[in-house]
Amino acid sequence: MATTDQGPKAKDIGPQNPVIGAGTEVVDYVDERTGVTFGARWFLFRNVPRGTSWFQTLGFTALALFGLQAITGIILAMYYKPDPATAYQSIQTITHDLTWGQLVRGMHKWGASAMIVVVFLHMGRVFLFGAYKYPRELTWVTGATLLILTMFMGLTGYLLVWDQKAYWATVVAVNITSQAPIIGPYIGDILRAGPEFGPDTLSRFYSIHMLLIPGGIITFIVIHLFLVTKLGIAEPPWSKRRLAIEQAEEEERRRAARERLAHGRTPVPAGEPAPEPVRAEHKS
Repeated sequence: MATTDQGPKAKDIGPQNPVIGAGTEVVDYVDERTGVTFGARWFLFRNVPRGTSWFQTLGFTALALFGLQAITGIILAMYYKPDPATAYQSIQTITHDLTWGQLVRGMHKWGASAMIVVVFLHMGRVFLFGAYKYPRELTWVTGATLLILTMFMGLTGYLLVWDQKAYWATVVAVNITSQAPIIGPYIGDILRAGPEFGPDTLSRFYSIHMLLIPGGIITFIVIHLFLVTKLGIAEPPWSKRRLAIEQAEEEERRRAARERLAHGRTPVPAGEPAPEPVRAEHKS
């Protein structure tokens, strides 16, 4: 009986590292039940339009800054005390007594300002490039929502220092917000935890800053990334392919207009009233 020798396969050559083997088995186990590998490939490996530049990286920069804010915020929350009697002193302890405390607090403080600036730049780039147009309207809406949440995150975090500057700046900001029509007074009462600033205001701002807004930001980031992955990155205005597509769409609109005119559908001249519609007579 003849046998064929196809040679050993590449994956069977040499002993396999037990750590790699165990990791491969875990990945295969999870992937078989969740399909996570397919989802990761769909998210990570996609076509990028020609002409993409560093301008398109502002969104990822904002995401990286949010990750930095989350890590440093968790560290600061371990030592911060959201109580009017001890809040300021806990900030001083973090800054002057804890190892690397001043560095972590500085990264969180300046990272918040940097995140707001980068999100504004990202939104401006999307507007100037026309990336908010069809079919990316919902991507623009989720991005605008993330901008609003980022600004509210900065507002609620500013009070947590609990010094004179932070207190009165927050009083001004909340009073301006409460002057909005209809819902303004209700928003002001929610932020102040009552009709006036008091001891409960600090804990209210702390809970909003640590729980409510981060949850909203994470939710809209997931939706935003899903839409960006599904619809792709918008091509820059100078892309030849984009210009060709827009020119072809314009030619198609003109051709359709010429066909309508050829069938007797002429536009009403400017300044003349539109004719009254003719109703069909029903025979009894």
